[in-house]
Order: sequence, then C-alpha cells, then structure tokens
Amino acid sequence: QVQLVESGGGLVQAGDSLRLSCAAAEETFTRHAAGWFRQAPGKEREFVASINWSSTLVSYADSVKGRFTISRDNAKRTVDLQMNSLKADDTAVYYCVVDLNSGVVSGDPAYWGQGTQVTVSS
Repeated sequence: QVQLVESGGGLVQAGDSLRLSCAAAEETFTRHAAGWFRQAPGKEREFVASINWSSTLVSYADSVKGRFTISRDNAKRTVDLQMNSLKADDTAVYYCVVDLNSGVVSGDPAYWGQGTQVTVSS
C-alpha cells in the first residue's frame, strides 16, 4: 500500500502558474513510476504526466506538453507537477498516482491520492 497526499491546488487566472506536490509515506515509492491524472466535471479521468523511478523517463499528454513539467525527489518521497500558462480547460481535480512498475504509469495505476482541485478562470 502506498499512501499519497496532494497539495498545491487552488484558484488561478488563465496564464498563471501553479505547482502541485504529492508526498508518499512509504519508501517503496522510490522504486515505482509516479504521475498525475485529472478529471474535469462531466469528463472521464485522463492521464496528464508520468515519470519513472529514476527521473530518466517522462511523458506528457499532448494537451499539456510544453506547459507542464513533472519531477520527483526520491529522498523526500515527493512528485511535483509544475503547471505554467494555465488555461480554463485545465480546470479539474488532479490526482497523484503511483504504479506497480518502475517505468511508466499505466492507464489504471495501482495507487491514487485523494485529489486536489485546480480551477482556472478565464
């Protein structure tokens, strides 16, 4: 079991930046892929970004590529999502995830945080 706690959500204006952070309680986090998903009102949950255990492999959804950056600090057991040039379409609940492999998070990761709301006003 990996417990995840997100922080950093809030209300911002279009064009602003926001940084989400996720802390894991277990040391096993350091050996697993981590990432972020999001769910907008009335929409399916969707993949946002993924990072492997050693931070040597990252991937992004096309909708956020060039604007969002995922990073992790295994010493602190955290994974962050830096979000720049935010748009109204980025409004969603953002979930931190950890999967059972060390590479890329799957479409249905094993562990989920409780979510943090990001609202972007236009």
